[in-house]
Amino acid sequence: MAIRTIGVIGTGTMGSGIAQVAAQSGYEVLFQNRKQDSVDRGLERVRKSVGRLVAKERMSEADAEALLGRIRGVVPLEELKGCDIVIESAPEVFEVKREIFRQLDEILPEDCILATNTSSLSVTRLASVSGRPGHFVGMHFFNPVPAMKLVEIVAGLRSADSTLAAARALAESLGKVPIDVKDMPGFVVNRVLFPMINEAAFALQEGVSTAEGIDECMKLGCNHPMGPLALADLVGLDVVYAILDSLYREYGNPRYAPCLEIQRRVEAGWLGRKTGRGFYDYRR
Repeated sequence: MAIRTIGVIGTGTMGSGIAQVAAQSGYEVLFQNRKQDSVDRGLERVRKSVGRLVAKERMSEADAEALLGRIRGVVPLEELKGCDIVIESAPEVFEVKREIFRQLDEILPEDCILATNTSSLSVTRLASVSGRPGHFVGMHFFNPVPAMKLVEIVAGLRSADSTLAAARALAESLGKVPIDVKDMPGFVVNRVLFPMINEAAFALQEGVSTAEGIDECMKLGCNHPMGPLALADLVGLDVVYAILDSLYREYGNPRYAPCLEIQRRVEAGWLGRKTGRGFYDYRR
């Protein structure tokens, strides 16, 4: 099927990035959240991101205006009924996603593809409650979406080959590199990455070194562009905690249990860059 119009549910950092790259690639985008102020914030986030590209002379003002003109913010889910694919990037809570997909199944035409940007939940389980498991796929983008090339393509047990092919083709048209991964908790990147972040937090908790020292060791010793604790602050410690907790519950392996250094910061509201403090203090 030809994809012309893309619905994006969720106007946070990930949803905004997906909407931006879709519009930049020439697609019409319907950008949805259940609250108008959240839609407005998401649209402003896209404007600022595009504005930075213009300021760096990586995009002309005319192209930026055309890009922004292809994104329309909407509140009612019913507005998505003309979409060819809907990419869900709502909070990483199964019940929240289940309700969204239940409603979408009643609204969208039968051949519309549903994609989830979940980072840790079972695609097969989400597909089973979507009402259209054959037209369901995982498309896991990475933050920041405009810069990161990878999209993990995750097949549910009942995902049709045509659905997977359409998801791969869409990712490529967005300038991304699609890689097929198995529907296992954390897929590939998060399964490998988040235990490393957790272990860095344990090293901090045990006084092996300071946060700065741990990050510098990983940057200079492993050639990582960013240390694991700084990366955790960028991702958001609430997100880090949720993904580790999900991996722990799914695998039952204690190596995934979130470190107290992460848990306590989440309890304090120190979530990283977005709140001004996490492993580092960004208020200075």
